[in-house]
Amino acid sequence: MSATLHDESLVSLAGAIRRRQVSAVEVTAAMLARIGALDGEYRSYTTVTADHALAAAARADRETVRGISRGPLHGVPLGIKDLCDTRFAATGAGTAIHRSRVPASDATVVERLERGGAVILGKLAMTEGAYTSHHPDNPGPLNPWSRGHWVGSSSTGSGAAVAARLCYGALGSDTGGSIRFPSATCGLTGIKPSWGRVSRHGVFPLAASLDHVGPMARSAADAAAILGVIAGADPHDPTALQAPVDDYRDATGGSIRGLTVGIDRRFTTEGIDPGVIAAFAGIEAALRESGARIREVAMPPTDDLVRGWIPFCAVETALAHRETYPARAAEYGPDLAGLIEEGRAVTGQTLGAIYHERLAFSGALAALFEEVDCLLVPTMPVPVPSLARMAEFGQDPEVLLRLLRFTAPFNFSGSPTITLPAGIDAAGLPLSVQLVGPHLSEALLCRAGHAIQQVTDWHARRPVDLA
Repeated sequence: MSATLHDESLVSLAGAIRRRQVSAVEVTAAMLARIGALDGEYRSYTTVTADHALAAAARADRETVRGISRGPLHGVPLGIKDLCDTRFAATGAGTAIHRSRVPASDATVVERLERGGAVILGKLAMTEGAYTSHHPDNPGPLNPWSRGHWVGSSSTGSGAAVAARLCYGALGSDTGGSIRFPSATCGLTGIKPSWGRVSRHGVFPLAASLDHVGPMARSAADAAAILGVIAGADPHDPTALQAPVDDYRDATGGSIRGLTVGIDRRFTTEGIDPGVIAAFAGIEAALRESGARIREVAMPPTDDLVRGWIPFCAVETALAHRETYPARAAEYGPDLAGLIEEGRAVTGQTLGAIYHERLAFSGALAALFEEVDCLLVPTMPVPVPSLARMAEFGQDPEVLLRLLRFTAPFNFSGSPTITLPAGIDAAGLPLSVQLVGPHLSEALLCRAGHAIQQVTDWHARRPVDLA
């Protein structure tokens, strides 16, 4: 094992625990010590569940001695976004109203992680209600790559903790880009599964029909290992898909020779920062080197759909908060309150028009996937913006819509995506791309993401000043 235990990948660490080269208790204690030493600076955790984690690690070690392995996460320390219910810690979803709420049971994803032998280190910070900004009482996490730059939203703590080596992987959620943005800004690999592939039971909603739960990790192989444990049908969530779960971890060992990857040149370059375009070209080259075929395609129109994301999300958010808003409106931050107010004002005709646009886009995208296996698109149209730049933008909806250009359409369609590090910009910050596939193509995306990471090393880069 490496002298710097926290730098080990999830997959390699799990193998070392299985071979008894290191104990889960040793790893967990080292990670808890690291959180204590560093997280005052990064603010990624809202709650550290040290006693619960050490007890789980001890149980994992006892089972290992008896030759029992619960799977690829056995004994591995992970973090959980604070909108996933946990019976052993408060689940506040970034809000003031719920910050002391301790659920009676775990979210299905948490239950599956623990049943799979994972060690839960604690709850990770997030924006208020999983929207764009943190509650005014919460300063929010900082980006380990640069404390002066955006850490993304809303899975901010998940991004910061994995990047700072304060856990080996984390759960995030994504309604308009909230797995993909912090994965992009923090140099991580994130998977937004097909809508319904992962149960949302016990997960606090932002907009239920757009919400996805998925892993954020240091590589495609690590993310695949987590996804395989949390995916699958759930009797507690009637929207969870019944299809059998593929072996995503095994899929990462496959070749992508002959895979057809679609690229829309206009969609991926028009109005895009040159640095992002250069990183995109590098990943295209890596795909070709790995044997994939590139096909020129035309994306279905997305401008009207992206413009409809805010009002559509607003309606579903107002629905999710109807028990506490407007009754306790004074306890809300201004951004989430503003979104809810907008949702309460949206007309049925407006909502219906967006829904029809959603159906048209989803149908056209499904037809496009008859021609190609997956699409390559940027994650963001710009490099990681500074906090000062984000403050200048203020609440300008046009800025949010521009950021959502490559993310929100695939929440509307429910398509799976994998976000991959793709380079380093002039400021020394990570750049990113994403692969998008048809429904239930997570195994293909894991395979393609891993293949790219066999011929590039962007996923192995880490913040330069990280201890």
